Amino acid sequence: MYCRLASLLMFGVVAISVVSSSQVFAQDAPESETPLLEELRDRLDAQEAELSALRATLKRQQDAANGPVRRVSSAIDLTELATDPTGNDDGIGLDEILSGMNKRIDGTVKPGTSANTMKVVGRVHVDYWGYPESSAAVNAIETGDPTRSPQDRLGFRRVRFGVRGNVNPNMEYRIEMEFAGANNTEFRDVWLGFHDLDVLQTVLIGNQKRPYGLDPLNSSRYNVFIERPFVIESFNQDARRLGIASYGVSDDQEWNWRFGVYNQRLIQDEGQYINDHLQAEIAGRLATTFLWEDDGRDHGHLAIHGTVAHPDGNAINNGSQDNEARFRHRPEARSVNRWLDTGRISGADWYTMIGMESLVNLGPLQLCGEYQNLWLERDPGAGPDVHLMGGYAYVSYFLTGENMTWSRKSGTVGRVKPNENFFMGSGGDAGGWGAWQLALRWSYADFTDADITGGVGESLTFGVNWHWNPNARMQFNFIDGRIADRDVFAGGPLDGGSYQIIGTRFLIDF
Repeated sequence: MYCRLASLLMFGVVAISVVSSSQVFAQDAPESETPLLEELRDRLDAQEAELSALRATLKRQQDAANGPVRRVSSAIDLTELATDPTGNDDGIGLDEILSGMNKRIDGTVKPGTSANTMKVVGRVHVDYWGYPESSAAVNAIETGDPTRSPQDRLGFRRVRFGVRGNVNPNMEYRIEMEFAGANNTEFRDVWLGFHDLDVLQTVLIGNQKRPYGLDPLNSSRYNVFIERPFVIESFNQDARRLGIASYGVSDDQEWNWRFGVYNQRLIQDEGQYINDHLQAEIAGRLATTFLWEDDGRDHGHLAIHGTVAHPDGNAINNGSQDNEARFRHRPEARSVNRWLDTGRISGADWYTMIGMESLVNLGPLQLCGEYQNLWLERDPGAGPDVHLMGGYAYVSYFLTGENMTWSRKSGTVGRVKPNENFFMGSGGDAGGWGAWQLALRWSYADFTDADITGGVGESLTFGVNWHWNPNARMQFNFIDGRIADRDVFAGGPLDGGSYQIIGTRFLIDF
């Protein structure tokens, strides 16, 4: 089509020149040449009609493709392509322009059809964790030996790679894999969905985050501390589950909500769940951005969230059919074992969790907190009901004047943008300072009640975040904590377990 269009354009230029010339000499032309001029005019009119039809066809194809041509042209300088590199002001032809475009985009990722889109995404997190101090009880929890302290560790926390995009006319998808486990590769977000719906707005089907707890819903790319707090991770371990959910936001973006139905089993390393008992849960979150001033530099957030779940308290616990009524967490750092752990609560029938979350950001200052309660009912004769609870609060401040950003659409923390990016030039000269942030978090969880001795944990974490640019940063954490009422051995719970942990992370995302 493009070659034909170019031919028509060239013919049109020639024909117009002929016609223009004929107008100058029309009065002097002999009568024998008049039929020839009339024939040329007729041919030109026919060619112009055909050219208009081709332009209309091309316009319809562009509209049907939902804008891919515009996206390509925005990324490629057509003026540059249309300029003859030899310096000839006459330019180059359409075929040469198209050839140059093909060379520019050769080797890039393209969607399967022109109407669909695909974007490559990923992140890399490299962590170091050290344990300078730990008591005998903590040693026993981590290593099984009261005399042997936890070992330091260095490695990849996350190595994720995936794609996301849209499918014409109103579908979307995301596929993201985790490679940090070396030979134990797992998937994370794997879903397809529909957007721009009349009532439900957006519906996602697949492996996705359950909508309770601010910290789990925040991306690990943006969280203030390296690891999530005790209770938040315990009640929503690894966050993602297989389910169907609806996401919505009000027209003024003051309110946003999420709700859905999920299976409790974590299947990201298995791909499937096999059991006659579904172990389903219904979860939801209603949030408001009650404060939004100075283009979001000042913002405030409140939300209520929760879930009602029906685990299989009588499961045979063989790995694929486990009782999902288990709540556990590491010491807000990476370790071999979970330092708080209820074990699988036998006879668990139903449990309900309700939580509150709040956040206020005033320029470089941010205050945030969450509190959650969980009540678990057991089958008759299986044991007493259980109450678990916990929460956290933190304060953070940018020494360099930046602010934490906020998404009113999702009700989550966004990407930090330094006022000046940090870099090292080829000559060793430093650029800007980047963004420097200080943070302090208190965290508490009580997982001991009735016949369950999962432990009581409390910690204080001091953090320093050095943002090099919007997509890369370093984090430093120092944790001082204790563990009590934790049933480690058959002899019963252990008291007085204390520890200190240092952590460092380098991360980059794209």
